[in-house]
Amino acid sequence: MLQEMGQRAKAAARQLARATTDQKNAALVALADRLWADRAEILAANATDVAAAQAAGLSPAMIDRLLLNESRLASIAADQRNVATLPDPVGEIFEASTLPNGLAIHKQRVPIGVLGVIYEARPNVTVDVAGLALKTGNAVILRGGSETLHSNRALVASIQAALAQAGLPADTVQFIDDADRARVTELLELDKYVDMIIPRGGAGLHRFCREHSRIPVITGGIGICHLYVDDSADLDAALKIIFNAKTQRPTVCNALDTALVHRAVAAEFLPRLVDHLGGVAGVTFRADASAQPYLPTDPRVSPAGPADFDTEWLSLILGLKVVDSLDEAIAHIAAHSTAHSDGILTRTDEHAARFIAEVDSAAVYVNASTRFTDGSQFGLGAEVAISTQRLHARGPMGLRELTTYKWVVIGAGHVRP
Repeated sequence: MLQEMGQRAKAAARQLARATTDQKNAALVALADRLWADRAEILAANATDVAAAQAAGLSPAMIDRLLLNESRLASIAADQRNVATLPDPVGEIFEASTLPNGLAIHKQRVPIGVLGVIYEARPNVTVDVAGLALKTGNAVILRGGSETLHSNRALVASIQAALAQAGLPADTVQFIDDADRARVTELLELDKYVDMIIPRGGAGLHRFCREHSRIPVITGGIGICHLYVDDSADLDAALKIIFNAKTQRPTVCNALDTALVHRAVAAEFLPRLVDHLGGVAGVTFRADASAQPYLPTDPRVSPAGPADFDTEWLSLILGLKVVDSLDEAIAHIAAHSTAHSDGILTRTDEHAARFIAEVDSAAVYVNASTRFTDGSQFGLGAEVAISTQRLHARGPMGLRELTTYKWVVIGAGHVRP
């Protein structure tokens, strides 16, 4: 089954490489229209998945990721329209030069080819990946989690209908309609046809892909995110930023997990933070021993356990720690961050510059919420993943990150002496 899918994907990628920008944009607009026109079927399929997830006892965080409603579907469709307005990177010529011997050389941006994307409990990823792959001339084989099976069937039917409507191969986007985990291993071994694997899920999925894939793997999307409140921070602004980073959508990878607070402002800031986040949003706290003296006895605050600062909470829990210096804050982040999104809240330019230079995360913030690490928020349109690696791409992977390049050499009868 997967061998045939790979063959069809490779053939579709060759056809798609010839598609014009106008053709691809028309398909994206058709996709947005089709998603809304098919919303009754899509939401009914999603309701089946959500009911099964609730019966199976999946966590509230997982169910939130799985859930579609009209508002979320409208936003997903709007993202496709936005991608249609973005510049097409395919065919871009850069680093052009003419050598002393007259050879003209440049790099030209081209699609990667065929992507294999493995993900869990996020039906929005199905559409986001399809749209970005389409715009960049890549075919894609999708393997969603068993909990999204009905949702993905409905979404892929709409995607393929939009492709056909635009005169592009329906096999540009294919879906492994089989919950058997053996299909994941088969996909990872499909190196004859698939050019890149992108897993989106927990640490276990990423590790499995790295250990079993014959194909290059881009990993990321696991966030243990920090904000450091410096001794010169605007505390009113810091309260607002931390509130947003923790509570705006706590179940996603760029939500805040740990607040580090300089000792000079801890006595004033920590009680305010607990009262505001705990009272308004129902946040509970895991306080390091360094933070506990600054907090009165409060049922919302409990001592941090040995693994708490290495936990991606994906819920309304926030770790608290008091540090004596910028050096200590940076050291804590180096020890516990997953290199996703980390920031400093400060009014000292030198501290901001040091933080930017020394914190090795895919996205580093100064006086802003970590919730902005997102392809749409960064102006990239929808993203295919957030990479925390150093090679090829880091942070939100939008259009440019789904391309590679070839060298083009133009001569006039040149031969090498």
